[in-house]
Amino acid sequence: MALLKDEILDYVKNEYLEEGDDREVTYDTPLISGGIVDSFSMVSLKVFLENKFNIQIPDAKASPEAFDSVDNILNLLKEFGINE
Repeated sequence: MALLKDEILDYVKNEYLEEGDDREVTYDTPLISGGIVDSFSMVSLKVFLENKFNIQIPDAKASPEAFDSVDNILNLLKEFGINE
């Protein structure tokens, strides 16, 4: 699962951290509650995951808690049979 974790982590860092932002982001870093991902960005992250893995994440599953860390995102993806 490490490769998938790294891919999602890299996406988050590249898309949502400003140039020069020196915050350390790890697999368990709070993304939404930590202010890295806002509600608009959460939607774009959801779309990225849906396109990458050819899945549809129902709005009921796309909660701030489900997207609040890379680890939480991986747990969500497991519900759709996405494993590495």
